[in-house]
Amino acid sequence: MMGDDMPIENLELNGNAQPERPTDADRPAASESGKESRADIVAKAILDIVASVPGTKEVRGATPEERARTIQTTAALKAAAVSGTLALPPGPWGLAVIIPDLVTVWRIQAKMVADIAGAYGQTAHLSQEHMVYCLFRHAAAQVVRDLVARVGERVVFRRATLRALQLMARRLGISVTQQVIAKSAARWLPVVGSIGVAGYAYYDTTQVAATATELFANEIVRDDSVPGAPEA
Repeated sequence: MMGDDMPIENLELNGNAQPERPTDADRPAASESGKESRADIVAKAILDIVASVPGTKEVRGATPEERARTIQTTAALKAAAVSGTLALPPGPWGLAVIIPDLVTVWRIQAKMVADIAGAYGQTAHLSQEHMVYCLFRHAAAQVVRDLVARVGERVVFRRATLRALQLMARRLGISVTQQVIAKSAARWLPVVGSIGVAGYAYYDTTQVAATATELFANEIVRDDSVPGAPEA
């Protein structure tokens, strides 16, 4: 983003036309533009992931809680392995794979959410709204809070329009980008950074699983009468 138009040329005392050098005031604007671009990429990735709810072969058994814990552990270990491996290249090479890392982990987590829903016999209720809620409630509760309301023992989900999902994805993209920038320093450390990134992926996946388990253990009702759209 640019502010006022810059002069086309700056005449030096010797009469030669020299292009004006960018000032320090211009650099933050360029930096903000870069953050904005990353947020847009992340938002698009989120929309792509929730656009297609993963299938599952899981069915309700006698002990859905135990099955959910097994699904959680398997997914968390897989996410940690992927993130740890992608974080091994140090410096700029490690930073370059941050978004692919996020997308891969989110896909692992989305499949986990679908499997946990199946373990509780809730596959028929699984929708884009449930997927967004489960994936991001622990990290950005204020963004997804308009999707759900608890009424007694029931959890009521509001239908989200395409515009509402786009707004949520945009806000989530900004939030996730800020978190990524804050944690990116670890990727400059070859092995220690990789272990830290893997550990965070494991923890993050367990948080998603906890949200999914809590959700699907309850009766879920879908309210199509009032679309739940967050404010821009």
